[in-house]
Amino acid sequence: MFIQSRRAAADLVLRTTAGCSRTLTTSTSTAAHQICRPALVSTSFPGGGAHSTTTASAIQTQKRNYHEAVIDHFNNPRNVGKLDSKKKNVGSALVGKASCGDVIKLQIEVDETTGQIKDAKFKTFGCGSAIASSSLATEMIRGKKIEQAAQLKNTDISQELNLPPVKIHCSVLAEEAIQAAIDDYKKKQGSSSESGAPAGEQTTAAAGA
Repeated sequence: MFIQSRRAAADLVLRTTAGCSRTLTTSTSTAAHQICRPALVSTSFPGGGAHSTTTASAIQTQKRNYHEAVIDHFNNPRNVGKLDSKKKNVGSALVGKASCGDVIKLQIEVDETTGQIKDAKFKTFGCGSAIASSSLATEMIRGKKIEQAAQLKNTDISQELNLPPVKIHCSVLAEEAIQAAIDDYKKKQGSSSESGAPAGEQTTAAAGA
């Protein structure tokens, strides 16, 4: 499911390239984090499937099975939002499939002078572990140079969140999103160079994409 900043409720829509879309309303001010529109299939807490609704009693049980880091990033997701994909220093990625339960849209904004990622945003449709992985991933790459961010592995994310084996795929998706966003940024730099923009580092970056 799409998540949002705490104590706010809004409709967020993520459309995949396959034409799938989900409009979900969540309210993180409620203890159970239940969906305000029960007719829509969704996940209410980490570990639930993308097509399940979890009761308050089950949520309390699941809380005990997840590391506090997962619950923290689920309850207080960092860097939710979007960047202007038309800007040449913004790289965007959309990974996963709605039919499989998890989709991550991740964007990075790069300081073209220093090569550092000065901002990162995400929106995620999926379970709590996917949300937590996306949130942590944006935290881990902000302030890093492109080359450093590209070295981030899913194991770095899964170990930090202490994800159970059945949820490791969520950290894999987060890694794929980072790599795809970096590739998109490099392609933009390559296009700018070919059209007459200053080359140098831009050409080198494009060659490694």
